[in-house]
Amino acid sequence: MPKKRKSQQKVVSFHDADQQSLSIKNNGALQALTSAALVLPGLLLTSTASATANLGLNYLDSFNVQVNRFQEGKRNLITVPNNLDPVQADVLQATGALSLTDRLSFTFAYTRDVWSGATPVTTSPLAASGNNPTLQNAEDGGTVVSGASPFVVRPPIGSRALRLDRDLNFLGANGEVDNRSVEVLSFASPEVRNAGDFSLGYEWDDAAIRFGGGLSSERDFKSAYGTVSGRLDFNQKLTSAKFGFGYTDNETNAVIDTDIDVYLTRSAFDDQITFSEGLRTLRGRRQDFSANIGLTQVLSKSSLVDVNVGYTHSTGFMENPYKAFTFIFVDPEDLNSNQDTIFGDVRAFIEQRPDKRNQVAISTKLIQHISPLDAALHFDYRFTTDDWGINTNTFTADWIQPLGNGWTVTPRIRYHSQDRADFYQPFAISEQQFSSNAVDDFGRQVLESTNDPDTLFFRDQNQNLFDSDGNQVDDFAVSTRPVTVPFDSEKLPDNFSSDHRLAGYGTLSGGITLFKQFARGIALQAGFEYFTRQSALQIGGDSGGSFGDFDFYVANAGLSINIEKFNFPNLGGGGSGGNGGSGHSEHGDKHQHYSHVQVPAGVMAGMMLGKAGEYMVGYRFMHGRMGGGLLDGANSANDLDVVNEGCEDELCRFAPDFMNMNMHMINVMYAPTDWLNLMVMPKFVDNQMNLRRLEGAPAPTPDVHEHRGVSHITGGIGDTTLASLIKLYEAPGHRLHMGLGVSVPTGSVSERFRRTVRIDGGLVHFGMQLGSGTWDFLPSLTYTGDHDRLSWGAQLSGTKRLEDQNKSGYRLGDVFEATTWGGYNLTHWLSTTVRGVYRVQGRVSGDYNDFNRRTGPMDFAGNQGGQFWDIGFGVNAAVPSGKFVGHQLSVEWLEPIHTDVNGFQLDRQGRVAATWNYHF
Repeated sequence: MPKKRKSQQKVVSFHDADQQSLSIKNNGALQALTSAALVLPGLLLTSTASATANLGLNYLDSFNVQVNRFQEGKRNLITVPNNLDPVQADVLQATGALSLTDRLSFTFAYTRDVWSGATPVTTSPLAASGNNPTLQNAEDGGTVVSGASPFVVRPPIGSRALRLDRDLNFLGANGEVDNRSVEVLSFASPEVRNAGDFSLGYEWDDAAIRFGGGLSSERDFKSAYGTVSGRLDFNQKLTSAKFGFGYTDNETNAVIDTDIDVYLTRSAFDDQITFSEGLRTLRGRRQDFSANIGLTQVLSKSSLVDVNVGYTHSTGFMENPYKAFTFIFVDPEDLNSNQDTIFGDVRAFIEQRPDKRNQVAISTKLIQHISPLDAALHFDYRFTTDDWGINTNTFTADWIQPLGNGWTVTPRIRYHSQDRADFYQPFAISEQQFSSNAVDDFGRQVLESTNDPDTLFFRDQNQNLFDSDGNQVDDFAVSTRPVTVPFDSEKLPDNFSSDHRLAGYGTLSGGITLFKQFARGIALQAGFEYFTRQSALQIGGDSGGSFGDFDFYVANAGLSINIEKFNFPNLGGGGSGGNGGSGHSEHGDKHQHYSHVQVPAGVMAGMMLGKAGEYMVGYRFMHGRMGGGLLDGANSANDLDVVNEGCEDELCRFAPDFMNMNMHMINVMYAPTDWLNLMVMPKFVDNQMNLRRLEGAPAPTPDVHEHRGVSHITGGIGDTTLASLIKLYEAPGHRLHMGLGVSVPTGSVSERFRRTVRIDGGLVHFGMQLGSGTWDFLPSLTYTGDHDRLSWGAQLSGTKRLEDQNKSGYRLGDVFEATTWGGYNLTHWLSTTVRGVYRVQGRVSGDYNDFNRRTGPMDFAGNQGGQFWDIGFGVNAAVPSGKFVGHQLSVEWLEPIHTDVNGFQLDRQGRVAATWNYHF
């Protein structure tokens, strides 16, 4: 007979950042200590591999969902205004831990994040004007400086050439020495990353082993990794030794920033760059091997210490493909002359890092229970060192203070210091010419035929032209051009980078986390942490330069469900169970009710909680795809019609090839009375659109934004729904309720294209924005009925915009939807549904009040909305018994039957909805 699982022996676990644990005997003081430790969530997600620990996932049979936002402040460009939105990242993460048997457990984590914004691509002397001023028309008819765009090349000619004195100090516009540096920013359009990992662990009485792996994928980077870790317990489980090994394979396929591509020197990576559709892609591969060991020791009934040592060996492509390095080339002849002012040739290179890196990390953690306050102090110190010269010191202190009634508050303070990498510097001066005219052994200039580069000519000091046989040639009889000699790469450093993350700096932060534990295993948490990153905060002095200083914050909110806190009876149809096989109890009747009357996954607010005090938490995913050609109303449209008629008074140049829309929704519902439910539903959305050039479209023209082969992506937090469901009528087999809700405009309506070769694309298409941008009224009326194995329902719902326009100047059309469905219970836990849907949405009112590059029908208000008919097929399952009773899963596919769009739009190809709900 197998022994009981550790949790059944009243043993709890501490989890470190590597998801390894120490089981210790439970007593009064340690119970308070560990209870405080377990509710401490991580604010800043560090990696997919540590996601479970960061989310505070410390119970078996638990689920967690967390949303995070990372937001940088604007960088100081010193002499020009920064009109670029700073980096922002929105992260959605779901994790779970399940006990498969008494000794076997399974964990998983899924992460989806979207980031965008302006980030430094290089650093240059301020005098080089790397942030090129951009102009806009002023009200008085003149022009004003409105912002900046990157311009990272300054050849030594013209009035704007970089000037230096004989001591190689930089000279500003007024001729005075100005050696300040500045970061050069470029705007990055949104990028989406999907990551998932899992682990399978087995636990003996005094040992445990766990195997794991995962994948991370984004447009330009893919990573696959595997891990194995274990634990040995000694000294009556007061001492634990830990170990772990990991391997990661990383593949980079990065499209070089089009803003700086035309200026970039990339000769060192020619064999890794491919060229297609006007874009250059830099490819590379890196492998990481890691190992760690650790020891956890219970010092007393109120204290614990944990020590870990890790080693990582990395080889391969270490560069950040989006970072450039600035070299200033100075002609040695100018330095040897008597002139007071010399000119620098400013050039940008792809950064070059070593192809190997060895890192060692040592971390210690002390957890001390403070008995008089029933609190816990966590103090962490982490030191890392590597053969790049980067040493870091990180100190973190958390005070976990229970407040009673399930509330816990955790203030935090953190300090981090980093030394700069050996090869980091803002920029470098090279005493050589970037390129020069070739000369032969006799000092004559070498030229080549423009028609045949293999045919060489020479020009003597008297400017006479000779062929390779020494015969003088008439200048007007041949066409020639000088042969140039590039810079000598041997005179440049082997490695160089101006990436601010390799600079020396210090970071000081403070934050707070609130945690609320509800009955029946539900917990909510929210946190905020503010960081200031300054070179002056570095231990040992300022080695980075204040030009790289900036602030940022991280905010999060999460929901946790601990299934082990529930003890519902067996709800099987007969046989043994917690209620003697009758299948009836307060909870049993409730869950049988919900398993019988199933609402299709695509129906929103279709079911109410039955009794006061009940909760429901859920997750809903919806994916829609458009493609298969363009429509003009209900008919297929040819490209020429779209070109001539799809863009009002302009000629269309592009049209969508396909569009994918994803929406993740977290649903929390509570019934304060038998007749009223309250609901909140935040959303996380992302969209992807590929465009194609229309046949017969106008040819590309200078200074006009072109969509060049890369998918357009937007994503992040969408609008938030707040609603109440009100019971109007209930009788055996029949129910009617009304929904009154509002949509809060938390989704962005100012998403922008990135520039293409410094040409602004403006705001993205209407359908690619993340929300409506207006407060919206969401009424609904829902009827459901059932008899024996049959169930049915109908719903009328709508969306009424409550404002004339959003902050971007337009208003989406109102929406009306009518749907009806029927269902059949195949078993007491499995049912199917068939549904019909009619939906009508109005055109967009108004237009963008900011710049939007009109390139296709998707950019015009008249090509929005329409009438749509669909048929849906669904499957619904409810867990009937066991510890997962109360969980419901539903999936529905909606197949388009008829589409009649306003104007010209992409056809629809279907939509899938999947939901998970848990009632308690």
